[in-house]
Amino acid sequence: MADEAQAGGEEEEAQGLRKIIHVDMDAFFASVEQRDNPDLRGKPVAVGGSSGRGVVAAASYEARKFGVRSAMPSVTARRKCPDLIFVKHRFDVYQEVSRQIRAIFRHYTPHVEPLSLDEAYLDVTEDLHGIGSATAIAQQIRARIKEETRLTASAGVSYNKFLAKLASDQNKPDGICVIRPGEGARFVQSLPVRRFHGVGPKGAEKMARLGIETGADLAEKDRAWLGQHFGSFGDYLYRAARGIDLRPVRANRIRKSIGGERTFNEDISAEDELRDTLERIISIVWDRIAEKEAQGRTVTLKMKYNDFQTATRSRSLPQAVADKAEFARLARELLDNELPMPMPIRLMGLTLSNLESDEGDAPPRDTAQLSLL
Repeated sequence: MADEAQAGGEEEEAQGLRKIIHVDMDAFFASVEQRDNPDLRGKPVAVGGSSGRGVVAAASYEARKFGVRSAMPSVTARRKCPDLIFVKHRFDVYQEVSRQIRAIFRHYTPHVEPLSLDEAYLDVTEDLHGIGSATAIAQQIRARIKEETRLTASAGVSYNKFLAKLASDQNKPDGICVIRPGEGARFVQSLPVRRFHGVGPKGAEKMARLGIETGADLAEKDRAWLGQHFGSFGDYLYRAARGIDLRPVRANRIRKSIGGERTFNEDISAEDELRDTLERIISIVWDRIAEKEAQGRTVTLKMKYNDFQTATRSRSLPQAVADKAEFARLARELLDNELPMPMPIRLMGLTLSNLESDEGDAPPRDTAQLSLL
């Protein structure tokens, strides 16, 4: 049975062989700020708000040495790094730089799947310019990014998306890692499971309780055992432990939702403040929807109370939301139905989902959230 399973895994791997590059910009937001402001170079920098409710959107490598990470509360980041310099985000600048980088990608292949402003998968199985190898293409891309943007990028090169993404993180910053056919399973088995995409802190803790710390530990488990303990996620883990990933690079990946949310400096409960905040979120989110020419049927209002409990309220239409006026009307009705609030809220968000169409550029993840921090 073991030989049959191994043969089956090798067959699956062979079917999935492509030439995939995953490019990931190094500390993108923070690096842009350091590029544009020489006084910040070589210093610990955090992009985000420094107030009590602020959150770190990105941290420079100098800040990461102190344990500062994205999504960390600003007060925690300041405690870890007293000399941390906070700068306000400039999303318009980041988006423009991202467009420059994507133009470079598309010179080498039309098969580009952006994951966010600062990372993307590229399928270069077809060598359009006769460069000779995926590794050489990745090196050219990194060199052009540095020349044209004065920023550095790391790259992973392999025969599927899962391995390419793991590889891009291996030699950061400003590095490249190549995982060749036949090397994937061995590479994966040497890694801690927390490096696997989709395995968060809680998942890693659960695995540790089950005696799974590395890819090698995971590879010892069969599909039935993984399905028993992890449900449908077990099939992904089975493949991942063997370096198998059959997903294609999708240049027109479908977005599941477009939205935005805002965390307040102080909890709010007054109806006029809540309505004013909702209007600002409506405007920003609808601009995003219009930019992407998206059409969706469901509007969802999200509220996080001051006890950190989250409530969501949705309204779906039989057809796509017609325009901004209808989007705003639905959002206002959802808020009105919750007033007066049972307790103050610290965050409000709004999304449009059940999308029917989208333009080529994909969101950071399957759910595109426009940060309003």
